[in-house]
Parts: sequence; C-alpha cells; structure tokens
Amino acid sequence: MKNLFPVLMASVVLVTLAACGQQPTAEQETAPEVAAGATEVVMMVPMTTSSDEARGHFLDGLAASDMGRPEDAREHFELAIEADPDFALAHWGLAINANSLESFAGPLARANELAEGASEAETLLIASLQKAFDNDVEGQVELSEQLVELQPDSPRAWLVLAQAQASLGHYEDARATAIKAAELAPQFVPAYVQLGNSYIFNEPRDFSKAEDNMRKVVELAPDEQNSYDLLGDVYRAQGMLAEASDSYTRAAELDPTNGSPLQQRGHVNSFLGNWEEARADYDAAMDLSDPNTRAGFGTWRALVSVYEGNPEAAIAELNELSAAVDEMDIPAPRSAKIFALNNVATIATHTGMFDVAESALDQRRTLVMEQAGEIGTEEFRRSQEADMVYRDGMLAARKGEFGAAVAKAEEYMAIVEPDADPLKNESAHEVMALTALLQDDYEGAVEHYLQTDPADVYAKYHLALAYKGAGEDEKAAELFKEVADYNFNFVGYALIREGAVEKIK
Repeated sequence: MKNLFPVLMASVVLVTLAACGQQPTAEQETAPEVAAGATEVVMMVPMTTSSDEARGHFLDGLAASDMGRPEDAREHFELAIEADPDFALAHWGLAINANSLESFAGPLARANELAEGASEAETLLIASLQKAFDNDVEGQVELSEQLVELQPDSPRAWLVLAQAQASLGHYEDARATAIKAAELAPQFVPAYVQLGNSYIFNEPRDFSKAEDNMRKVVELAPDEQNSYDLLGDVYRAQGMLAEASDSYTRAAELDPTNGSPLQQRGHVNSFLGNWEEARADYDAAMDLSDPNTRAGFGTWRALVSVYEGNPEAAIAELNELSAAVDEMDIPAPRSAKIFALNNVATIATHTGMFDVAESALDQRRTLVMEQAGEIGTEEFRRSQEADMVYRDGMLAARKGEFGAAVAKAEEYMAIVEPDADPLKNESAHEVMALTALLQDDYEGAVEHYLQTDPADVYAKYHLALAYKGAGEDEKAAELFKEVADYNFNFVGYALIREGAVEKIK
C-alpha cells in the first residue's frame, strides 16, 4: 500500500528568493529572508497574510522543514497560525510536517477551508495535497502542472510537480522536473534531495548519481544533520554500512537533540547483526523524540528481534508497545497503535502465526474504522477498506485459502476502481501473485508480481522466488542480490533479508 502522507522532501534551502510570476499585493507579499537565522529561502507562491509575525514564522518553518527538522517546523507553523489563524498556507505547512494521520488531516482540512481567501497559487498547492490524500494522483499532477504554469520561475513549484510525477510512477519525468528546479536555483537543496532519493529507490536506480546529488546537499548545507543523514542513506544503498554508520554518527553530533540519526544508525546495526547496539541506538533515539515519534522508533526497535531470527519476541514487544501507547501522552494514539499492529499482522502472516495475525487485524480494523469516521471523507474510508481487504487477502493466501485470496484481490480492485491512479491495483496483484506462487504457478506469479510496485522489496524477493521456480535462474539471482543489498528498514525487509542473503551465498 502507498504511504498516505505525501510530504515535501526534507532539506536545507540557502538560496535567493525566486520570482513568483506575479506581483504580490500588500497581503500577498513574499519576505526575502527567514526571521531567525538570516538564511534566504525559495518561496513557492505569494503568502496571503497581513501579519509580519506570521510571515516570518512561516518562513522559519519552511526552512526547518527543508532542513529535515519537522519538530522545529511544526513549532513555527503553529506560531504563524497563532499570529494569523486565517493564514491558509501555514496550515498547509503544518500538514506536510505531520507525524500522525490526525495531525495531517486536521490542518489540511483547515487549509482547504481558508483557501478561498488565499492566492490562486496557494489554492493550487493546497488542492494538490488534498488530491494526493484522496488517491487522485492524476488530479495531483494536473494541479501541480497548473501551479508551474502560474509560477514558472519558482523552483518550489517545479519540485511539487516532480513529487507528483513520482507518485504517478513517472520517475524519468520526475527527475527531469527536479533538474529544472535545480537549474532555476542551483542552491535549491530540496531538488538534489528529490533526485538523490529517486536514484536510490526508483527504477532505473543509479547510486553514483544518487551520491553526486547527496554530496551536493552536504556541500550546500555542511552544518545540517540532515545532510549527513542523507549521505548515510547513499552509503547504505551501496552496501557501505560502516561508512553509513559514521555518517549517521556525524549527523547525531551536529544535532544532539535529534533522535533521527540515532535511529538510522540503529537500522545499520540491525543489518550488521549488532543487536544490542541497535537496541541501544533506538532507545537513545526514543529518549530524544516527541511522543508520536517515540512510538514509531519503538516499532523499529521491535524489528531487531525479527532480524535476530525471533519473530515471536518482536510480536510480544509490538503488542506491549501498542498496549502502552495510552500511557505515553501521545496526541494521536490511534495512529501509533495501528502502526504497531500493522507490523504484528505482517510478521504473523508471513511466519504462519495465523491466530496472532487475525487478532491483530481485528484490533486494527476497529481502530482504522474509528479513524476513518473522524477523517470523514469517502476517499479515505475507501482507502482504508481497501487496505484491510489487501491484508485479509495476504493472510488468506498464506493460510492456503486460495479462492478466498483471489476473491479479496477482486474486492480490492472494485473498491479502488474510482481512484484516478493508474497504479491503484498494485496491491491486488501482490495478493494474486502470492496466491499463484504458493500453488507453484510460477509463471502466473511472475506475471502478477511484475504488476506490483517495483520499489517494494518484499514483493521483489517473492518475484525472485517465482523466477527461480520458473527456471529463470539468472533473473532470480539478480533480484536476490538487489534485495540482499537493499539495506532500508521496514517490516517486510526484516522478514526476507536473511533469505535473500542465503540465496546469494
């Protein structure tokens, strides 16, 4: 399933203010510099506010967001809203730096309410984000293209379009658009971050180009922890785990109040088999983080046991975390519980602990439907229903209930049929692919896995198994090598990494 939270690429911006493509009015004035820090930022559109204080905090928040400091960003956007409650773009900024579904959906809804009084460009920016949330990726691209037409000299507008194109799976177009943003403003770091991440995760991947772009980030922002965090990601992609650990350590030294670099180093230690060091890193990261982020880092800590070969211990830790969320003073506890239960269900489904998986899915179903009721949109409700059906289908396939699994895949496709997203059926194809694979229908499995998300390493591992079963050993070996060298943490990778490593020995 796709991430529900479309966010702007986090990095620092140290560049002169770009032209906005129209003359700002007194209330749509663009300020040339950040109030605290004297760094100039590339603004994407005129800002509709008459409050100098709100404008200054907005620009501080935008700079912090670009620098990979979402907690600082949220603080400044909240102060901007306090100074001008009707500042639509400040609510948008709060949304893109959210650390929970609730803290995303509420500010986005408020931004939509206030958009009528904002500039046309601001309205397009907010509406594009809403389209992404509504699974209308084609609409997201269309509105982003309109934003670029309106603001052709704004690198920020081009970056918004690049991100929308990537959501559509048009990675080469997205790269060309991000390059355009960098050409407009050669010091606009978010463009290099977009490109670096694209070359790491999207096909065709190119780690050399990824490193070039992330080193440009370090060059432009040498004192920001996020620069070394991003460089560490490139090292991980290249299998240079010791260098990645050093880079994350440098990031932690630059900002000792930020838990993110430590949790990144925890991932590396998980891959290296340094179990206790990994847990210590996650513990230290949690101590430095806000409650919502702390719960997320707790989930990564539990995955250490999966890498260690003890999925039962991971499930026990995740269930304990889910139960403890109510005592953690978390503003949005439901999101934290759902995340933990997602991991429980995935681990239990994959490893054959079907009663545990069913219990976790039942618990999360109640929470998800409560959440959908609070969000209140038909599009979100459908996306959550589809996600539940997908998970039920994967469980049915693992249980050997193949007819039920296929029925769930078909049900999934019926639910998402209204979505304007050509990639909307990827998860249904994953259910059908697994169903075929488990019945030794290797050619059928290959056919369906080729229609899943090509960046999904869990699916890629199973595609390799299907190729192996079909006698295409060379293709299988290539994919097993890719999976073994992936080195980015999520529950699916924790479950299949050891298998991939064994296959290439």
